[in-house]
Amino acid sequence: MPGKTGKEKMIIIGELINSTRKAIKKAIDEGDVKYIQDLAVRQEEAGADYIDVNAGAYVHDEAKHLVWLVEKVQEVVSKPLALDSPDPKALEAALKVHEGTPMINSISLEKERYNALVPLVKEAGTPVVALCMSDEGMPETADDRLEVAKVLLGDLDKDGIDLTKVFLDPLIKPVSVDGEYGPQALDAIERIAALESGAHITSGLSNISFGLPHRALLNQAFIVLAMGRGMDSAIVDPLDKKKMSLVKAAEVILNLDPYAMNYLKAARADKLV
Repeated sequence: MPGKTGKEKMIIIGELINSTRKAIKKAIDEGDVKYIQDLAVRQEEAGADYIDVNAGAYVHDEAKHLVWLVEKVQEVVSKPLALDSPDPKALEAALKVHEGTPMINSISLEKERYNALVPLVKEAGTPVVALCMSDEGMPETADDRLEVAKVLLGDLDKDGIDLTKVFLDPLIKPVSVDGEYGPQALDAIERIAALESGAHITSGLSNISFGLPHRALLNQAFIVLAMGRGMDSAIVDPLDKKKMSLVKAAEVILNLDPYAMNYLKAARADKLV
């Protein structure tokens, strides 16, 4: 039963199995199944609803490595995966070996990317992360993000994509570059949520803290602020126990956790700090 907002609890996409991270690429290079599987299991146990898998560091044989990640991760987790690639061939290969319905991460309003991936998303019927980015580049302001989101939602709807399976990402930029990027991102989230399209709002949340010390602290603050503005999903490190505790607490305050049942369950399991 959802809260008064009509939204369910936060949807967490575990971000850690990404080949751009040195430890992950090393594990893939060495075929270290145990390392990859342990990380997948710990993310699931920490509360991830999807486990993101990314093999994008392998430019010439991404499909092979993405398939390997899907196969090995699905051996040990029950949660669906987020197939993190803009390459249709890599996604097609991964979809063939994924059991159940994964998420595709990600599509955008960029014409070439959009046209290549929409048929795949439609045929597979998967949830999809949709970046608020067009051929004009990354948006700067909340106004820019809102306009891209409107066009993206309109095009996806017209092309037969179920908008309740769309996860709009307004593209978070680091506040170390420009202090206005924080307020602009929060305003964009609120205004996109106000469209009441049925789509979710997610973000690669840790981008907010890039280049600053104690990044986890900034990420923790941002996720609570963003939830208050209408964000109902995040691509994050679910092993950050403080951040996951704040999510559980914010869900209670926002009435996304009726009678605080999930909060109480987490407390009994010693998952809160």
